[in-house]
Amino acid sequence: MADHTDPLNHTFRALADPTRRAMLEQLRQGPRTIGQLAEPFDISFAASSKHIGILEDAALLRREKRG
Repeated sequence: MADHTDPLNHTFRALADPTRRAMLEQLRQGPRTIGQLAEPFDISFAASSKHIGILEDAALLRREKRG
């Protein structure tokens, strides 16, 4: 049975989605807002926030709230 608590499983799950991989590629160039990350895709703010949450759970990025 798969161990869903394994950090490596979280990483592979996060990287399995092409949208999340593209978001990470954008972040290599510097900080972005969720809106900026969602812009190239036809997805809602809520959907992009969910993608960011999965990347954050996998410790691939850190979200910082401002304002």
